[in-house]
Amino acid sequence: MSQLHLRTGGSFGLGSLTLASLALITACGGQGAQASGATNGEDIVTGGTLRFSVSSDQGCIDPQQTTSNDSIYSSRQLVDSLTDQDPETGEIVPWLAEEWEINDDATEFTFTLQEGATFSNGEPVDSEAVAANFDAAVELGARASLPSQYLNGYQETEVHDEHSFTVHFAEPSAQFLQATSTHSLGILAPETTAADADARCQEVIGSGPFVLQGYTQNDSISLSAREDYDWGSSLWENQKRPHVDGLEFSVVPESGVRAGSLQSGQTDAIGNIASQDQPQLEAANAQLFDRNNPGIVFSLHINHENEFLSEQEVREAISHAIDREEIVETVYTEFTPVAASILASTTPDYSDLSEHLQYDPERSAELLEAAGFDHTGEGWEREGEPLRFEIVFWDNAAANAPSVELIQQQLAEAGITVELREAPIAEAAEIQAEGNFDASWGNITRADPDILRNQFSTEGANNLRLEPGELDELLAEQATEVDPDARAEMVAEAQEKITTEYHSIPVLELTTVLATRDTVHGLHYDSGSRIHLNDTWIEDAD
Repeated sequence: MSQLHLRTGGSFGLGSLTLASLALITACGGQGAQASGATNGEDIVTGGTLRFSVSSDQGCIDPQQTTSNDSIYSSRQLVDSLTDQDPETGEIVPWLAEEWEINDDATEFTFTLQEGATFSNGEPVDSEAVAANFDAAVELGARASLPSQYLNGYQETEVHDEHSFTVHFAEPSAQFLQATSTHSLGILAPETTAADADARCQEVIGSGPFVLQGYTQNDSISLSAREDYDWGSSLWENQKRPHVDGLEFSVVPESGVRAGSLQSGQTDAIGNIASQDQPQLEAANAQLFDRNNPGIVFSLHINHENEFLSEQEVREAISHAIDREEIVETVYTEFTPVAASILASTTPDYSDLSEHLQYDPERSAELLEAAGFDHTGEGWEREGEPLRFEIVFWDNAAANAPSVELIQQQLAEAGITVELREAPIAEAAEIQAEGNFDASWGNITRADPDILRNQFSTEGANNLRLEPGELDELLAEQATEVDPDARAEMVAEAQEKITTEYHSIPVLELTTVLATRDTVHGLHYDSGSRIHLNDTWIEDAD
């Protein structure tokens, strides 16, 4: 089992997903990327509560509505998915579905569920329940920003019998099988899918290895192990009851406090490791490990309704005025790479477009002059209007504020004025949907290039207020193309168009860095750099 440790800088790329990945799979061995301690022949200890400190809470426990890593860490443990994705190979493997078959044009996906799986309320995980999940996810609309894109073109789920069903799409959906491995399409009980969106944010019932016991927004989440769990992912070593008795997630915004609590033994695992905390954690023999998140990199996502930012020359000038190397070296751990494309290097069909993302302040000035700006003693302006915009960023990661503050400083040196606004992660969806921003700082994780359609197609939420055009056609075509080579070419073209037209300005790749006490073992990353905790155990559990 490969291990990911910060000291060694280990990280895994995902192999390109091909149509072969969509073929019928009836069994598969292996495991997810193990991030915390192999057993090394030790006897696994059962019991205890894993205490996990995170930096924020999105204000919702529903995995179909959560998009922030800190909230996904807990909500992921409540639900199973139809499939899982090997984080090292990209292969789609069985979970709730033991086999599946896809028609030639990828408009019909027929799944067969394994028998015996139940929700924590005792109801069976059957075809009707899966159909209710997909129907409800579509009805959630913008509240389920990721599922609604994964189910784009969804027509219906045809139930054949208790364990067999076919999902129908109006047009080919090359990305759907991979989507079934994500937390966003995790299967919830009909009692939950029948509830309204707000109620689902407070309480959900799933079939996962843990059950929700308590949730207090912006404070804590308590989960207990399911005694009867017996249908885990084929990637897990332990497919039965979790080794630990429970999980306690605490919201601790200050990175130094989280690090201190790990050192003192008050907590067992922490997320969002700040670079300044790394030395003290290493000195305390903490296990630090990392994995680069696939999907859209950390970028300045541009609202194209802004008068100045709607112009490509201005966006490109901003890009050339950003020193990405300085940001990474100043704010992040040593394993965080600068962005070389709008897609992260661990995303299938990624292209290296780094030549377009170079720090070049002279080129930046040339572009602004060509766009009609004049440089006064206070900065760039046009017709008396200063080149000024606001960056909104979220409070869910310690590195967000220093990152945008350094961007602000770099752009000020280039004569561009930036104002900053920090907002709660719970308000992110509303702010973006309403267009209440000039540029926003963030990333989106998914191990499939169709994430580009989620962010940049005008046929979806279109939070960036893009105009319809050629990019829409490319994104739609790649989503329906079943030939892997043809799809890769379309993804490459769309990727280049987005990157070189600077619809978002890529800056750096998100690298998930977690730390545990040295007595914690078996914590696994999934393909989206989120975590599975069914194999996790605590050596000194009470």
